Amino acid sequence: MKDFANASFPPETIGVMTAAMNRAVAALPHPVSSACVQSIAETILRTAQAGETDPSTLERMALLELQIMQR
Repeated sequence: MKDFANASFPPETIGVMTAAMNRAVAALPHPVSSACVQSIAETILRTAQAGETDPSTLERMALLELQIMQR
């Protein structure tokens, strides 16, 4: 993971990010590659670090960015 070595989140935000990650991965056809999982995780981390705390928004952002990157 790049640019997240010093990232710190409160427990509530970690719970929100975990829920968003699980939902985003579950929305993809299986098997989900490790590259896709890493991309989703990085988007969620970056978006949460910017202040977003809604799990649905985090999930949508991750899936949209993944879709853009795969083109």
